[in-house]
Amino acid sequence: MQQHLKTYFAGILFLLVASAILLLVRSQIIDIPFIAQITSSKEAVMQKIPTQKEVDLQIELLSKIEQDFTHARAFFVELSKAKGSVYAFEVLKQAPLPPNTDLHLLGHAIGDELYIQEGLDGMQYCTHDFRNACSHSVVIGALLLDGMDVFNQVNEVCKKAPGGSGAYTMCFHGFGHGVLAFSEYEIPDAVALCERVGTEAYAKEEAAQCIGGMVMEMFQGIHDPEMWEQKKDKYLNQSDPLKMCTADYMPEYAKVLCFSYITPFIFSAAGAIDGSNPDASIYAKSFKYCDVVADSRQRQSCYGGLGKEFIVLSQDRDIRKMEETPDSNLTLSASWCMLADSEEAETACILSILDSLYWGGENDPAVSVRHCSLLKEGKTKDSCFEHLFEITTYYQNNTDVRKKICDSVPETYVQECNVVLLNNV
Repeated sequence: MQQHLKTYFAGILFLLVASAILLLVRSQIIDIPFIAQITSSKEAVMQKIPTQKEVDLQIELLSKIEQDFTHARAFFVELSKAKGSVYAFEVLKQAPLPPNTDLHLLGHAIGDELYIQEGLDGMQYCTHDFRNACSHSVVIGALLLDGMDVFNQVNEVCKKAPGGSGAYTMCFHGFGHGVLAFSEYEIPDAVALCERVGTEAYAKEEAAQCIGGMVMEMFQGIHDPEMWEQKKDKYLNQSDPLKMCTADYMPEYAKVLCFSYITPFIFSAAGAIDGSNPDASIYAKSFKYCDVVADSRQRQSCYGGLGKEFIVLSQDRDIRKMEETPDSNLTLSASWCMLADSEEAETACILSILDSLYWGGENDPAVSVRHCSLLKEGKTKDSCFEHLFEITTYYQNNTDVRKKICDSVPETYVQECNVVLLNNV
């Protein structure tokens, strides 16, 4: 099994690089002397940050290739090999790309190369950009290339993931993608492996996040498409999109996150076309699949999973500037939440949008305040601010940041904010 994955990983890397070189040579973007500089040796690639002039040059080169995900992925893999993955990440931060380009997956492609270049030490170069794609790739690469020994190291490695208090557990979400591929897309086997990383200190949150990543991986089979094609029909059922979360092999403690990440299966069951943004009619149908979940916390997580997608879809999947989300997009994503048939569903959806915008305290909280402020007066708006104050107490210990939040909320919520955030420091 391990040898199969190593062979696949190496083969796909070779094909991507080869196709990228051929494409760029034919386009006269690079020449033969440039190709001669490319090497897979670890010492040959220095991790460095490009100047703005260098970024502009790479963006110009990117504009000359076909504008789709496949060619963009090949471009950034090749750039990572030639200039280092840190360099490529900086270019990706500014690169103009077509709407609905999956930037998280492009981040994974660069991160995969970072692991080849730096091994587990690559974690020191990661940031939370692209929704933690870099730290995800480092632990995925370690598992797929180095095998079971990684289970003795992954908890310590994830503690080095850059970011706030949420970065550690989010690292295991990425690990879950690799665990499922390593398990050859046999979900019960992957669940058993994920359970190995859970600790009592974090109430097994590591394992739950690992399983959440496994659920996401099962939708697309990113890390071993050939094996995924063989196994997907065993676990995916259009008539029962919640099947994975309700199955006997799913641990009770992991079901909340499972329902949060099951959303793509729900969209598909509701009639969404792969590769395109669903429309409002799909969203309205999607809420109904969650209605049947008996446990209230799990049901709300299912509703919330839709909300976490809504805010990304309103941005045409561009996750680079969530802090700059315009009011119109905040209002649009909130309006999709209102397509639900119950206040419970609407509120859970709205709060999930907030969580996505806040992103464990990594993003400027001003966009979270705007999100709540734009809602109509009522219980849902009250719940939004209550949840904002609650997650801030967990993720943010800086008194100045807390005060800034309280100074920016509508007057109605100032007193509550001061009590929760400034008297409990």
